[in-house]
Formats: sequence, C-alpha cells, structure tokens
Amino acid sequence: MIQSFGRALGQSFDPAFRRVFGLSLLASVATFALAWFLLWVLLSWLGGFLAEWLDTVELWGWVEHAMLVLFDAGAVVGILLTSFFLFPSVMAGTMSLLLERVARAVEQRYYPNLPAAREQPVIEAILSALSLAGAILILNIIVLPLYFIPVINILVFYGLNGYLLGREYFELVAQRRLAAAEVKSLRRGRRGRVFLAGVVISVLLTIPLLNLITPIIATAFMLHVFEEIRQKQSR
Repeated sequence: MIQSFGRALGQSFDPAFRRVFGLSLLASVATFALAWFLLWVLLSWLGGFLAEWLDTVELWGWVEHAMLVLFDAGAVVGILLTSFFLFPSVMAGTMSLLLERVARAVEQRYYPNLPAAREQPVIEAILSALSLAGAILILNIIVLPLYFIPVINILVFYGLNGYLLGREYFELVAQRRLAAAEVKSLRRGRRGRVFLAGVVISVLLTIPLLNLITPIIATAFMLHVFEEIRQKQSR
C-alpha cells in the first residue's frame, strides 16, 4: 500500500493530472461565479426590501444606516465563508466526472499491457458522485453528536469516511475492468486493505489545499491498490 501511495504521489504532476485539475478548477470557478451572481441579485432584492421596511418605522437616521451597513457586511462575509468551505467539495464533484482520464494515465504508465477498459457513461459518473456525496452527508449528520466527544470523534470521522471513500473509489476503478458482482466479491475479500486505503484518502481530504487534488491522487492510489489485489488473486 505504501508503494501504491508513493506511485500516486509521484505521478501528481503528470500532464493528464494537471489537465483534469485545470478543467475542474475552471468548472468550479464558473459554478461559483454563477452562484455569486444569483446571490448578489437575491441579496440586492433583500437589501432593498429591508431599506423600504426601515423607512416605514421610526428610527434615527444613523441607526437605519448602521443596520443597512451591517446587512451588507454580513452578506459579503457569509458569501465568502460559504465559498471557502464549499469550494473543495465543488472541486471534488466536478473532478469526479473527469477521473477516467486519470485512470487511463496511470494505466498507460504502469500497466501498459492491459486491454482497453470500459468507459463509464457520464450519467453513471454523475449518479455515482451524487450517491457518494449523499451517503457521506447523511451518515455524518447521523453521527454528528459523536463528533463532540474527544478522541471518539476522530475515530468515528476517519472510520466512517474511510469506509465510504474506500468503497466508492475502489468500485470506481474496479468497475472499469470487472462486472459489478466481481467488484463486490473482490472488495469484500480484501475489505481491510480497501478500508485502510479509504482512511488515507479521508486524511488527505482534511488537509487544506491538498484536498483540492485529493480526488486525483485517490483515483491513482486506489487503481494501484486494485491492480495489486487483482494480481495477487490471479496468482
């Protein structure tokens, strides 16, 4: 597993990896630009509504002005904070649609003798990404009370997300080569290794800046793990 992770990191500057990152970054910026515009229109409308309401009540002029300034400041801070916390998630979401390119680049470099893999349809990739995001969100909300207990919170967070991410990324790369039933059988037979790989991925996602390229590294990493498991089984 250490060798697999080292190979994934070593290929981080591969042109195909940079292309995926660049396209994901552009798509994410475009998404946020549209979201910021829509929020600006909404907040402008709310600001006008607030100003009209303040005109109907008897307040000192400076109080009314202060409330409008606070509203504008709060809106700007809220948009910036929301963007900061959501940007990695949006990047990961858009990047998940392009990870086939990463898998092909890894195979061309380390497994050139493999036959062409099944190409995942865009709809399937979208549904897979939504399924993972939904499962992570719902299960993390369910265990939210445990996150307030020291030590246990760390174990629960990395254990839960390690399991989910390990399963998802393993199936992502394995389904390119195997049928769904074979993928599940292979994963269950090496569930410990897949889980540990998922924990590594979940740790990477908690590191600022590095979490922006974690989906790329995770795909390359898990592809090496999958091929190692498959080759050992065949032997």
